[in-house]
Amino acid sequence: MEEANLGGGKKNAKIWRAWIVFLDESGISEQPPVRRTWAPRGQTPIVVHPFNWKKLSICSVIAYWWNGKRCRLFFRVVGGSYNDQKLISFLEQLLQQPRMVKRILLWDGLPSHRSQRMAEYLQQQKDRLRVVRLPAYAPDINPVEGLWANIQGQELANRSVKDLGEMVDGVRNGFTRVRSESWLLHSFLKHAGLSLD
Repeated sequence: MEEANLGGGKKNAKIWRAWIVFLDESGISEQPPVRRTWAPRGQTPIVVHPFNWKKLSICSVIAYWWNGKRCRLFFRVVGGSYNDQKLISFLEQLLQQPRMVKRILLWDGLPSHRSQRMAEYLQQQKDRLRVVRLPAYAPDINPVEGLWANIQGQELANRSVKDLGEMVDGVRNGFTRVRSESWLLHSFLKHAGLSLD
C-alpha cells in the first residue's frame, strides 16, 4: 500500500500478522448497467427492464493476508440500504471466520461507518479489529470498486429481468466466478495502485 495514509495499515498488518480487509457497499436495482455490445448491422439491441425503484444493497469485503499469499472474498445482500446495525451484523460474521484472527479494516467515511453505535462496537472489537479510514473522495483506491465494476460489466450488464431476484442471481454468479479466479482479487488491488510487498 503505497498511499501515504495507508502505509501505517500495511506496516501494522505485517507486525500484527493481520488480514488487510477492504469493505465497500453498493446497490443494485432492476435497471441493469448498460454496456456496449455486439449486434448485426442495423439491429440495435434494446434492453427491456421494469421501471421501478426497488433496490437491494450489497456489502462486500476483499481480504488479503498481510504478505499477499492468500485472499478471500465475502459479501451479503440485504433489502434497502446498509445502516450501522446491518453493517455491525455483517462485521460480526466476518469476525467469526476462524482463519482470520486479526484484521485491519479499511473503509470510507460513510455516515454509518462513523455513527456512535459503530464507534462503540469498534471499540469493543479493538483486540481483533483495527480501522483505517480511506481518504475522502478517493474510491479508486479501494479494490472492492474494481470488483463491482467487474461484476457489473459481466454478470449484470444489459441484463433484462422481471424482478430483483434475477439480479441477485447475477450478483451471486459474479461472486462465484471471481472466487474461482482468485488472481482477479490481486488484479483489483493492483488496479487500485496498491501492493502488499
